[in-house]
Parts: sequence; C-alpha cells; structure tokens
Amino acid sequence: MDSMQPQGQKRRPMADINVVPYIDVMLVLLIIFMVTAPMLVQSVPVDLPDVDATATDIKPDDSMLTVSVTADGLYYVEREEEEPQAMSLEEVVDYAGKMKSAVPETQVMIRGDQNVPYGSVVALMGGLQGVGVTNLGLITEAPTPQVR
Repeated sequence: MDSMQPQGQKRRPMADINVVPYIDVMLVLLIIFMVTAPMLVQSVPVDLPDVDATATDIKPDDSMLTVSVTADGLYYVEREEEEPQAMSLEEVVDYAGKMKSAVPETQVMIRGDQNVPYGSVVALMGGLQGVGVTNLGLITEAPTPQVR
C-alpha cells in the first residue's frame, strides 16, 4: 500500500527560532529587577526633621553629592556604587572640593539628623563654601498630615 506522502518529498527542518519563551523569561526578570531595585538603595539612617515647606523638584544626577550627618556627628558621603563610610569633616570637604573642580556645577545636598548638634551642620556648610561649593541644599521630611 502506498503511503499518503510522496516518496520524493521530505519534511524540511524549521529554521525559525521560537522567541516566546525568551520573552517570558525577560519579562519575569524585568519584574524581579523592578521589585528589588528600590530595596537596593543604600543610605545612611538619618532621622530628618519635619518641616512644613513646599517640596522642590530636584533630579539626582552626576553633579549632585549627598552628605549625611548622623546624630552622633559622623559625616557620610553617599555614593551610589558603594556602602557609605564614616568620614571626618576635612575628608568630606576635600572630597567635595575635588568634585567641584571636576564638575563645576556640583550641588551638595545635606541630610542632617534632627538630633545632630547645630554646629556640625554649620561647620560642614562653612567648609563646603570654603572650597567653592555654593550650591547647597538641606533635605528634610515632609510632616505627616494630621487626621481630624
């Protein structure tokens, strides 16, 4: 009995790649990165003071430097690539001066704990102005709304 397929014809292999499983894997990885990225932000724990003021729209970029002052008077320069290390006032001012000479539009944002002595933040601001950093800002927390 003859088969239904002619003898001379063979089935050719399919040369296309099925990309649907790759797209599924890519979407799962995207979701994983979107969920874990906010948890990876390393920051020095600082209890910021509550201030009733209008928030400003500042976008962090390469010309922004964030300096944290903890309640015990330690200074931390927050860089995205590594865990912040405690530094002396002179080291922070020297680092900011080098950054200012490399990137003239450097902006320094100061995160001062509400329990830090006032003199520690003022000494930092004075040192920064001494090396030419005049674009300074203070980071605060917005007060929690009162429920009535």
